Amino acid sequence: MRKTHSRKKPPSAEAIARIADRGKDVSRFFTNSGKMMKPIQRVNVDFTAAMLEELENAAKELNISRQAVIKTLIRQALDQRHLARSSRRR
Repeated sequence: MRKTHSRKKPPSAEAIARIADRGKDVSRFFTNSGKMMKPIQRVNVDFTAAMLEELENAAKELNISRQAVIKTLIRQALDQRHLARSSRRR
């Protein structure tokens, strides 16, 4: 019967920090394959009942969360605004 290699668990962030605190090289733990995520800030937004119903319908239609609909629509509006402003500057 073949032996299967079990992968060793990567060390925790605390363990890596302890190694770094001892002045050891910790670069082997970082592959640079991930991406940095900016912190998320929560906000409260008030919607009318009609607007909320439209958002709910769109979410159901697209089979995504209401939050995803809101984020997508805001992103599209900001992109349009950016394009409009940059075309006016020319």
